Amino acid sequence: MNKRWTIGKIKEFVENNSESKLLTTEYQGFSQKLLFKCACGNNFEKTFTKFKNNDQRKCEVCQPPKTSR
Repeated sequence: MNKRWTIGKIKEFVENNSESKLLTTEYQGFSQKLLFKCACGNNFEKTFTKFKNNDQRKCEVCQPPKTSR
């Protein structure tokens, strides 16, 4: 099932599944980077796909990027 995400649904998902807050107010599509505020206060950008599927739900300070192999 292909779920059509709106900015309202994304905001709800963020609130229910992370400690971060969504700062972006418009959503144009899956490749758009969204602006989030981490629980520590730092702002960070991620696509919603990465946020949702890869558990990248915190800033780079709280959740450092995985090292590549």
